[in-house]
Amino acid sequence: MRDIKDKKERNALEREQGRRIRDNAENVWGWATPAGAFRVNRRVNEILKKIGDSNGVKILELGCGTGIFTEQLAMRNINITALDISVDLLGSAKEKQRVNKILAADAEFLPFKDESFDFVVGVSILHHLDIGRSLREIKRVLKPGGKLILSEPNMANPQIFLQKNIGWLKKLTGDTPSETAFFRGRTKCNLQKNGFRGVSILPFEFLHPFTPVFLIDIIRRVEYFLEKLPIIKEITGSLLIYAEKEEVTRCPR
Repeated sequence: MRDIKDKKERNALEREQGRRIRDNAENVWGWATPAGAFRVNRRVNEILKKIGDSNGVKILELGCGTGIFTEQLAMRNINITALDISVDLLGSAKEKQRVNKILAADAEFLPFKDESFDFVVGVSILHHLDIGRSLREIKRVLKPGGKLILSEPNMANPQIFLQKNIGWLKKLTGDTPSETAFFRGRTKCNLQKNGFRGVSILPFEFLHPFTPVFLIDIIRRVEYFLEKLPIIKEITGSLLIYAEKEEVTRCPR
């Protein structure tokens, strides 16, 4: 993963990207297309499924960007706090319905007390960060037994592999130089090494955000089947990551 020595440069590049795309971010990311709308809904549903009964739970969303997922969760009366490093993107997030707990902050240095949240969620955020530092911070702010739910790009997907590893393609697609993607096995190891248990990393989604409208229903009907096929499932576009913070057993004095 990226060396922490270049952190100031990475943060500056992320903020610059936010300034550059702030008026068109959801189109750049592919959330605003017809296929993108289905992709948003599927991620929201997966998060809700893992959260279950949200009554009284506190949720932190990392890298909320323009607040497209924050709004969806807030509209379901979920107590959610959202953050992003880009002040420019947060301007759009603050205009979303029912979204009011939003702040500019660095996900690698979270401005919260230990054990503050029941869940930490994020869509396409961890691949912008130093994975070790960010996982340690996530673990710190989670309550004992708290849960982490993420959707991240899959490095085993051919398009994503090329996009994340070829400089001119990164620039063409609007990625920052430090962005990456994740392999399942290595990511599971990183989570376990940083104090998470019950790690589940599932291949997720073949629907591309720029799929023509006439193909969307066809792909949606077959992708659930393809996601379970050996070998084929390894090249999905995304990974759905789920893990729990290990509870430390304290010995009696």
